Formats: sequence, C-alpha cells, structure tokens
Amino acid sequence: MGKVVLVTGVARQLGGRFVRRVQREPGVDRVIAVDAVTPEHRLGDAEFVRADIRQPAIARVLAQHSVDTVVHLDVSGKALGAGGRTAVKENNVIGTMQLLGACQKSPTVQRLVIKSSTSVYGSAPRDPAVFTETTPPKSLPSGGFAKDAVEVEGYVRGFARRRPDVAVCVLRFANILGPHPDSPLADYLSLPVLPTVLGYDPRLQFVHEDDVIDVLGIASREPRRGTLNSGTFNIAGDGVLLLSQCARRLGRPTVPVLLPAVTWVGSALRTIGMTDFSAEQIRLLTHGRVVSTVQMRETLGFRPKFSTAETFAEFARSRGPGLLPPEAVGRAVDRLAALPLPGGPGGGPTGGGSGAGPSGDGAGAVQTTHGAR
Repeated sequence: MGKVVLVTGVARQLGGRFVRRVQREPGVDRVIAVDAVTPEHRLGDAEFVRADIRQPAIARVLAQHSVDTVVHLDVSGKALGAGGRTAVKENNVIGTMQLLGACQKSPTVQRLVIKSSTSVYGSAPRDPAVFTETTPPKSLPSGGFAKDAVEVEGYVRGFARRRPDVAVCVLRFANILGPHPDSPLADYLSLPVLPTVLGYDPRLQFVHEDDVIDVLGIASREPRRGTLNSGTFNIAGDGVLLLSQCARRLGRPTVPVLLPAVTWVGSALRTIGMTDFSAEQIRLLTHGRVVSTVQMRETLGFRPKFSTAETFAEFARSRGPGLLPPEAVGRAVDRLAALPLPGGPGGGPTGGGSGAGPSGDGAGAVQTTHGAR
C-alpha cells in the first residue's frame, strides 16, 4: 500500500467504509478522502477534502499531498441527494476524465484502482452463458450507468497506455448487496411487489459489501507473491440465483408484465421516485448476466467470503419480511401438494411442492437456465 492514498466517492457508505479500513493498513501514512458532498458518516483520521473531481482542482489535490495510490470509487449508477441522471453521468465520465488527467500529470502516482461494473457486458438474448474478462459483448450498452462504465474503462485503457509505469487495476463488480446497499437494483428488490418480464427468469450474481472492501484493499497494495493485481477482474460471489428465487426469498410477490409494457411501468416507478427502473435494468431483469471469476481467484488471489446466495440472504434479512413470507408459502404449497388429484387414484404427497418453498429453489436448476421461459 502506498504511503499516501487518495479515495474518491467517500460520501457514499462504501467509500466511507473503505477509507476507515485503509487507514489500518500497515505502511499507510495518510489517507486523503475526496468528495463534492460532505459525508454524513465518520472518516476516522482521514483528511477530508471537499472537491469536485469534474474540476481541474483535483490535480492540485494530488500534487499538494504527493499522492501515490488513487482509489476511484466515485463511479455510481445512483445520484446522491437531488442530483439526476445528468449529474450522475457528468460525475462518472467527466469526473473520471479529469481525475485521469490529473494522475497522468502527477509524477508521484504509482497505482490506480478503478471501481467498474459487470454491466459493461450488457444483457442481450444471444449473450454467452458466462462472460470472461475478454469476452466482447454481443450488444454494447446504449445508455445509463452501463454506458458510463464502458466509457470510463475506455479512458482508463488510454491512461494505461500513456502511463505504463502506473499499475492499473479495474474491478468489475457484480451487483453489490448487503445490509446497506446503495444501487437501483437494491431499490427494485425492496419494492413490495416486483414487476417482472413475462416469460423470463434471469440469472443474477451478487457480491457482498464486505467482500468489496476486502478486494479493494488487495488491489490497492503491492501484490502478494504469486499474484498480480494489475489488469481487469470480474468480482462476484460463487453461484447464481434466478430472479424468481430472489422474489421467494424476499417474500415479495411478482407481477409478470409483457416486455413492451415494462417500459411504461419503469417510467411510472421513476416518476413517483420509488426506483430508477432504467432500460439497462429492464434488460438485466430480462436476460440476466453471469461472469467468470477464475481470474479473480487465480491471478488476483481473492476468494470472497460470501457466495451469491449468502450475500442475498444478508440483504433479505435487512429488508424485513415481505408480503409472502417464504416459510408460509412453502407450507401452503406442501398442503396443496398433499391434496388428492381430481379424478386420480388418491392423494398423498407428490414431492413436487417443495420446489416453490425455501428448500426448493436451490442452485441445481440455475446452471442451465438462460433466456426466455
């Protein structure tokens, strides 16, 4: 870990947690916490600098503090406060351009860590079952946060060519969940009733907030022997979940909607401020997305503590019981399964009722589920 670490996006919970964590790393003398918004949470002994990374003043911050490690977390799909989509895009794209320009001019910067997203792969009907870091997307994202992430990574690759002496690490995170999530998908999953796309049951991956903090620490310090933390890495928990499984575990009923009508539902939800049901999120909830984490384990040397299912369980506990508690649904299905079939030889359990209960939505069916239902 460099002696002086600069972290952007510290007004968000994730940035604040990383700032508090990185101060405990051996060899770190100072942590410079940067954001355009004053954080409501504590930052420990870090020095907070209120600065807008979209402005050239960020170059003076790097020069003044002789920063050698930059951790750029201020790339997000959700605005802080009253900012809208325009403010988010400017912060993600223009802010990253200014920060990279400042890093390029700084002779002291030695390591750069970028928070990105697996949304750069997009979501399309002909996608491969599993994306690797080198898999080209079938259809590039055309808007929203996914397009921001694609542009950000393009600028980062240009920076890496111009400054080959700087170690650059891009972390493509799957959907981040946990007790305190801050994302449009978490807002969607918190709705009392979940609108879904009729005929589709997408596969989803999640990564726990704690694992995000741990892997950022690994990426920000010198690599351990036998590992390499420069490059691009997919970061996700083991396993996948279907959207229908997520709904059952949350106890939320679903309302299947025809694909052309989903856009109208999304516009209504955005209008009333319940969630940012954007076009990219609709594509994710239609086709899903799964990424390979082989490089995360073998090259970066990181093994997440939480699987996708365990991450989602933590999130579900933080949301409280839904309208349809999974235990009650399971008992009701078991009772229905025990009823005699009309015109059949008799009753008795059929053994098929548990498929809709908590014990029947395991990962066995997940591995081959893809596309339309």
